Amino acid sequence: MSEDSSGRGRRGAGRRRRKPQKRRRALAIAAWSAAGVVLLGGAGLGYFYFKFNGNLKTVDIDQALGTDRPQNVDNGSMDILVLGSDSRGGANSEYGADDGGSARSDTAMIIHLYDGHQKASVVSIPRDTMVNRPSCALKSGKTDPGSSRSQFNESFTIGGAACAVKTVEKMSGIRMDHYLEVDFTGFKKIIDNLGGVEVTTTKPIKDDYSHLDLAAGTNRLNGEQALGLVRTRHGVGDGGDLGRIQLQQAFIKALIKQVKGIGLFDNPKRLLDLADTATKALTTDKALGDVRSLMGFAQGLQGIDAQNMQMITLPVTTDARDPNRVAPLAKESKMVWDALLAEQPIPAEATANSTGDKGSAGAVVR
Repeated sequence: MSEDSSGRGRRGAGRRRRKPQKRRRALAIAAWSAAGVVLLGGAGLGYFYFKFNGNLKTVDIDQALGTDRPQNVDNGSMDILVLGSDSRGGANSEYGADDGGSARSDTAMIIHLYDGHQKASVVSIPRDTMVNRPSCALKSGKTDPGSSRSQFNESFTIGGAACAVKTVEKMSGIRMDHYLEVDFTGFKKIIDNLGGVEVTTTKPIKDDYSHLDLAAGTNRLNGEQALGLVRTRHGVGDGGDLGRIQLQQAFIKALIKQVKGIGLFDNPKRLLDLADTATKALTTDKALGDVRSLMGFAQGLQGIDAQNMQMITLPVTTDARDPNRVAPLAKESKMVWDALLAEQPIPAEATANSTGDKGSAGAVVR
């Protein structure tokens, strides 16, 4: 077994074996990958199957990265990098000046599905985390040399999905089995097709930047409001990205409960509308780039419920050179990655000294 630069073992090659599932329950695993579950209605529907296939966008991560990545082990687990893309191009231009397609990834989550796919751990990576960005191929055919000190979300801006995956793999020593990406407009439409998502706020939230204005109490969020909630920084907590991550994590759990409770498969029109919207919004790795494969992937997520998801923020502290940035806590971050590699829950001591899970925003939404 080879080792990475930190001396940690990297995983042996091969495909992961998946054990047969005993239960099939219809629910999604995360806000940005909720689209997957609705594709269950696409199989065998002829015209709709080909229509949805044509909607999907894919990225060939394996070809882009080649052998320069951690290797797999056959232990039944699965790791997925989920990104929220915030390009201001096209329909997303209402959220800022058109950026010419130079998208950023202000939301990044690593989802680890444990063997049996009945439990998951989710690790959110703050966009402002200072990391060692590896060299990455560019669309122009040239290669960016990387940087020993770079903000995490610059990887996606500079080198797209493949560079984001490579950065995560270098950070963690964990190979990402799949990649999922959803943009602003697609996220809004998915929430609207679901009929909104109900959340309870313990105090009012008003943020002129994300156009969010919620009263305290129970609120059913439409797509625009849901997008405002997962983007807001100024309306809660200390106005930073760490508070926004806490809101995103709370929203994900509310979304999972919503998908369970609306009887999605009892309403064929809603199911087909949602499948059409979701496949247009979703970018996947090539292995998930057709409806049949994505349907099988979604089936493998159905045993996971909100209470079986452990959600943390990567252990970080204020960056020593820039108070507006954060830096990973080396010892604690290693505890996180080691736990996932060993198929263990993330230990509480991994986040005990982190600023990432101590903000006040987490108590605002439930």
